[in-house]
Amino acid sequence: MKVTYPVRMLRNSTAALSGLVLACLAALVVAVACGGDQEASRPTGTPAATSAATAAARAPGVTDTEIVLGTHAMLSGPKALLVDLVPKAEETYFKYVNEARGGVCGRKIVFKLGDSQGDPARALEVVRRLVEQDQVFAIVGGVGDMPHAAVWGYLNERGVPDLFIIAGGYRFGSDPQGHPWSVQLLPDFRSEGTSYGQYISENLAGKKVAVLYENDDLGQDGLAGLKAGLDPTKNQIVAEESYEITDVDIRPQIIRMANTGAEVAVLHSAGGFTAQAIKAADRLGWHPQLFTTYVNADDSIFAFLPPKLVNGLISTQGMKLASWTDDPAIAQHYEIMRTYGGPTPSLFTIFGQAAAELTVEVLNRACANLTRKGVMDAVLSLKDYRSDLFVEGLSITYGDTDRAAFERGMRLVVATVENGKGKWEYLDSPTHDSRINSPEFR
Repeated sequence: MKVTYPVRMLRNSTAALSGLVLACLAALVVAVACGGDQEASRPTGTPAATSAATAAARAPGVTDTEIVLGTHAMLSGPKALLVDLVPKAEETYFKYVNEARGGVCGRKIVFKLGDSQGDPARALEVVRRLVEQDQVFAIVGGVGDMPHAAVWGYLNERGVPDLFIIAGGYRFGSDPQGHPWSVQLLPDFRSEGTSYGQYISENLAGKKVAVLYENDDLGQDGLAGLKAGLDPTKNQIVAEESYEITDVDIRPQIIRMANTGAEVAVLHSAGGFTAQAIKAADRLGWHPQLFTTYVNADDSIFAFLPPKLVNGLISTQGMKLASWTDDPAIAQHYEIMRTYGGPTPSLFTIFGQAAAELTVEVLNRACANLTRKGVMDAVLSLKDYRSDLFVEGLSITYGDTDRAAFERGMRLVVATVENGKGKWEYLDSPTHDSRINSPEFR
């Protein structure tokens, strides 16, 4: 997916601005990729090879009155906080389309949610049930890097469209030959890390950099991108501290980072780990310029941290902010969520609606050939597509060799405090570094 705008950065800013186990499941994936419906049981892995057969047979999950879709998501358990809003917003938007717009292609959308609880093995069990028992037409907006890494091989073996993945791992958009049925929606963490590296070397040259990263796609990809974006003649990474998602206390990592005297800290971390890191740094009296991944760039962070501790925190975004209630698209999002029983709007619900909007768009484009092959052709027909939920200047394009989301980076946002309350704002003054598309990054 190509983004038509450059990375946005603030020139000469002041100091204040500022979702794995696929390999071990491979044998299981191959073993279960048999049986089921006529279309799904073919041992093909590419849309082109299935064209004639799918055109001649009714697709799974499609009847005269319904299109059955499914997803796996973290709906319960300790990892469900906030991210469960994504599939709930998708479900709400599909309800709106059914009731207010009469559905898609003369059919109502049935959306089946499977609870992965954030566990890869459970995600595979859920997706197998959706495909083999519920006979879903496609999986839409599968949530989480580790859970989705366990299922995307299975979906591609069976030729099931794996649409608009809600995960930031670089892998999900970078293998169109091996996984031709998969397309990513979230920006990948490598691109995000690269944008941070570029910004730091352009605006904070000479300052030492310390990194905290989650030991999975989020952190590893983010760190790789950061190293690609930094100019080594201007900035040095003096600490690389990792943590596991099963860890309870990451204060030792923060202490070691602080002891380096780093003036910049990049937190490729999520949720409670980010809050813990910022609190620990404050208690140590260490106040570097902070950067953090976009999964934290939501107003919910101000419920976990005092706004004064978050002030100046830099992150990335590409969607309009949930606080922009005067914007017509955001106002409509609020109205849809309210009228059709959805969750309170946030970054997560906006991403959920964006995934659902894209799904409706490609289904409408495939009405004359409502097959799995047809819907993939519709996905690849998206050229310079814009959602009203995107920030100005952003459009997306998928292609045979490009299934990635926002690989040229996101716009930078900063957390600020106004009247004692925290909020996010976009930074201005676009700059662009061509190294983001260089071989060392890609």
